[in-house]
Amino acid sequence: MAFYSLSQPFFLLLLLPTFVVSQTSNITLGSYLVASKESPSWKSPSGDFAFGFYQLQNQDHFLLAIWFDRIPNRTTVWYANGDNPASQGSKVELTRDGKLTLTSPNGLILWNATSTVDTDGTASSVEGAAYAALLDTGNFVLVRKDFTYAWESFNNPADTLLPTQELKLGGILSSKQTPSNYSRGRFQLHLLPKGNLVLDTISLPKANENAAYYISNTSDIANSANSGQRLVFNESGHIYIVLRNEKIVNLSDQVPSQDYYYRATLDFDGILTEYAYPKPQRAGNADQSWSPVWSTPSDICQAMNGDEGLGSCGYNSYCTIGNNGRPSCQCLPGFNFSDPDNKFNGCIQDRIQDCNPGPSKAEDLYDMHQLPNTYWPKSANFERTQSNEDECNQSCLYDCECVVAVLKEGFCYKKKLPLTNGIVDRSVNGKAFIKVARSNASNFLNPKGSRVLQLQKKDQSTPILVRSFLLGGSAFINFLLIIAISILAIWSCNKKQKPSQMSSLLESNLQSFTYQDLEEATDGFKEELGRGSFGIVYKGVLHPPHSTICIAVKKLDKITQEGEKEFKTEVNAIAKTLHKNLVRLMGFCEEGPHKLLVYEFMSNGTLASLLYGDCRPTWKSRTQMAFEIARGLVYLHEECSIPIIHCDIKPQNILLDDSFIPRISDFGLAKLLMSNQTRTTTAIRGTKGYVAAEWFRNMPITTKVDVYSYGVMLLEIICCRKNYEEERENEEEAILTDWVYDCYKERRLDKVVENDEEAINDMTKVERLVMVAIWCIQEDPSLRPSMRKVTHMLEGVVQVPMPPCPTPFTSLC
Repeated sequence: MAFYSLSQPFFLLLLLPTFVVSQTSNITLGSYLVASKESPSWKSPSGDFAFGFYQLQNQDHFLLAIWFDRIPNRTTVWYANGDNPASQGSKVELTRDGKLTLTSPNGLILWNATSTVDTDGTASSVEGAAYAALLDTGNFVLVRKDFTYAWESFNNPADTLLPTQELKLGGILSSKQTPSNYSRGRFQLHLLPKGNLVLDTISLPKANENAAYYISNTSDIANSANSGQRLVFNESGHIYIVLRNEKIVNLSDQVPSQDYYYRATLDFDGILTEYAYPKPQRAGNADQSWSPVWSTPSDICQAMNGDEGLGSCGYNSYCTIGNNGRPSCQCLPGFNFSDPDNKFNGCIQDRIQDCNPGPSKAEDLYDMHQLPNTYWPKSANFERTQSNEDECNQSCLYDCECVVAVLKEGFCYKKKLPLTNGIVDRSVNGKAFIKVARSNASNFLNPKGSRVLQLQKKDQSTPILVRSFLLGGSAFINFLLIIAISILAIWSCNKKQKPSQMSSLLESNLQSFTYQDLEEATDGFKEELGRGSFGIVYKGVLHPPHSTICIAVKKLDKITQEGEKEFKTEVNAIAKTLHKNLVRLMGFCEEGPHKLLVYEFMSNGTLASLLYGDCRPTWKSRTQMAFEIARGLVYLHEECSIPIIHCDIKPQNILLDDSFIPRISDFGLAKLLMSNQTRTTTAIRGTKGYVAAEWFRNMPITTKVDVYSYGVMLLEIICCRKNYEEERENEEEAILTDWVYDCYKERRLDKVVENDEEAINDMTKVERLVMVAIWCIQEDPSLRPSMRKVTHMLEGVVQVPMPPCPTPFTSLC
């Protein structure tokens, strides 16, 4: 890096607002724009930039944005509401009291220009502006009567910097999710308070910052004068860091500035790139495009080697660099992109891999694929051994926990999911073996004991054949052999049936455990995970050859004769349910009075612990979880061969896997319907606060009881609080469902997401989700939507009508 002394008079000249504002067309108080396909915009004096509503591709939604207006593709350089696009008819207004606000057609505030209070980080609306202006630099400013700026877009950037713009200490650029999705992405550029400029990623759902994959090294703890103070993108298109001693550290090279537009954008793939575009008078009639003139890092696949985060491409993928220096993301064999529209969002398995006790069966179930020079350096190795190629390959094939084995420098590194920071590079000097389920093979566990029976038959067949050959002429010996074989067959049949009489379960290929197996796996049922329906859940560890597997064991207590039947029905039904938002049943135990279910272990606990904890998950991650839980319920209600009513939907029964994907758990209270039934009657089930009224009124129980419980839980997800909090200072807020409906009636939904800035800036979605929840908790079950209709309303596929009072029979509305 080169150091230079900064010319202070010239730099200060760039900061004089009055000099620039005097050359603009002012936007007067009371001026406004309305979002539509033909919406006008406010332009800069030169016509280079425009401020207004930018229509998203193939959508009737709009961004409040600034864009280059004299080039065909109208590239955006700033936007206010990327996480919350405005619908047609929304309005941006410079109000009479000097505020800049964006409101929905029904008057809800979607966004406003705010100033941040440094002491506590809270935001308040900027007011008192005398007028606004879009400058020729692309900076939109609110100007006071004394010609100082009350607010400016340059101090509140999105993903782009423009010439004459600077990033101050604490300033952040955030990437988009995809080229067409302006929601906040995983990557950010951050000028840290101690002076380092870094590129890093954030992890959802809590928006935690991960290790940086680029550092400017402009922080000097010993001498703060040598530390960075601001990042400058000057008028000539030169990017550099100004230190506190006024020296500069160059980042980009000098570029020819005349007749070109410039921008520096943190792209959706995590690379900070400076682009140039010929101005119209230079371009003539030729087709032009943005050309990169500088970028960092040069190889993001190699740069993202931090101990945390998902890497450039997300979970279970690997990254390669193309000739253009941009990353390309690929899924492993047997995996597909979790979001086909966002290939940087990781991959998921086509078929869930299960354990299998027999090596011969593993060979029938799986193939091993090779990827040369591919590695996941930061994914945990659960086993490292000296091996050759065949040993490494076979070791992973027969290990139920192994998904990938990497042979490198004579060592075999076995890895399990999730895989992070995958790269392809010749320096790896090794190869990866990927275990992929065959498409025509059943991908479930085999019943315990089946292999033993096969071995018994094999062991007995040899002496039988020998005797038959040697003594074939002896009727007496043959008679004895027939008797012996009959006895052996009866003994084998009895032995096979002894662990379990549930022959129908063997058809589902679940693992059959003995009680002793599970007692040893749980260390005497020592570590309790939670108390669910009909029993307690314990953590356990299985030790198949060469690996360990964490499991959750549900021990069912006090099973009545009716419960015996329900246990069998439950196991049969759950064995057939496969969905990414359901916890998977791995096996069972039925041994005398002992009835146990074995589930896959969910490492991130319950949704309840996440919602009620000290660190609130982001609004975006909460809404995504709400959508996915709804999809899981649609599967249970409508897509299973035997529809299932869960009967106890609540945050404690939603578990979070390694990727924080929500999984519906605890089917112990599930009521199973035959295919020709739509309702049933049964004893009251569920948890106080989540139970629908029909449970108490001797009414038919339908899938609508789950819809009610989901509605209560949806309000908890929105508000990050329990459905009943007796200790609330304001008694009116104690019962969540009543309080939220009151806020909805009073048009004060901002109160339910108080101190949640991300949600406050997304009030259109807040209102939609609250309205959906109110429909779900209607006292009259016939008014509640189906879960499929709920998913459509949540995703904006259908309009959400205004809901009525949810409790007209029991309260005054």
